[in-house]
Amino acid sequence: MTEIIRLDGVSKRFGPIRALTDVSLVVGPGITGLLGPNGAGKSTLIKILLGLLEASSGSGNVLGYKLGTQSRDIRAAVGFMPEDDCYLPSLSGVECVQFAARLCRLPAIEALRRAHEILDFCGAGEERYRDVETYSTGMRQKLKFAQALVHDPQLLILDEPTSGLDPEERASMLSRIRVLAERHGKSVILCTHILPDVQSVSDSVVIMARGRVCVTDSLEELSRPESPSIHVATIGSSDALCEKLNAAGLSVDNGAHGDLTVAGAGDGTTVAVWKAAKETGTVVRSITPARNSMEAIFLDAVQENHSADS
Repeated sequence: MTEIIRLDGVSKRFGPIRALTDVSLVVGPGITGLLGPNGAGKSTLIKILLGLLEASSGSGNVLGYKLGTQSRDIRAAVGFMPEDDCYLPSLSGVECVQFAARLCRLPAIEALRRAHEILDFCGAGEERYRDVETYSTGMRQKLKFAQALVHDPQLLILDEPTSGLDPEERASMLSRIRVLAERHGKSVILCTHILPDVQSVSDSVVIMARGRVCVTDSLEELSRPESPSIHVATIGSSDALCEKLNAAGLSVDNGAHGDLTVAGAGDGTTVAVWKAAKETGTVVRSITPARNSMEAIFLDAVQENHSADS
């Protein structure tokens, strides 16, 4: 399937408030980051995709099913991980995941087998037998992820999946998402405020602001700077290296942690950096093609949309 989601002119009003305005969008296979400031319309868009809200105008489809008329088919084919907790008190973790599987019409024994299989994938150990009320934030995130995945959906919509996780668990969650996309052919909508997560795993990005889609493109294209340049990471101070490169006529920008961005991407630029580093005694950790940061991409898109509305 070349198109996972297609929306044409979708708008949503709540009385006088316009939550979405003429949203037209095509989402392909792979991992798509859905970004936007608070109030941008992301939650409203997700609810419309799942058939939990009806659009005021416009049309679209999810996995080939029409919005508004085939909502039950859409929800059967999509796994949704909400930002808020969603569990039944007094049940254990494995019982919660089994219950989600039973709601998707899996027989009881198969639902239990599948629940254990998915919890293994999510890194849940013996804690699966404890009551969910005793779970930490990290375990509750694993539980929600397992519930979204237990019926083997073609599309996953994950709302803040790494929120509240420590660095190790966050890396594990992102690794699982990547495995699902690359090895199992799942498509993923990753809705998050943690921009490095999007840059880490996404194939494409959708940025919303004020109920509109202001950017939709591949991450590779968005990350490419306007002019070729290289990123130089150093150990210790890079001041002497920066001065030497400037004296050699190269354009250099100082970045965070003493890193440098040097205009030009040919072999000549790289050789000049190594030569200057040797002459100044600067230890270079790495030299890589420069990329626009996700933070810069996001801020530029949102500020441009704000200026257009002003």
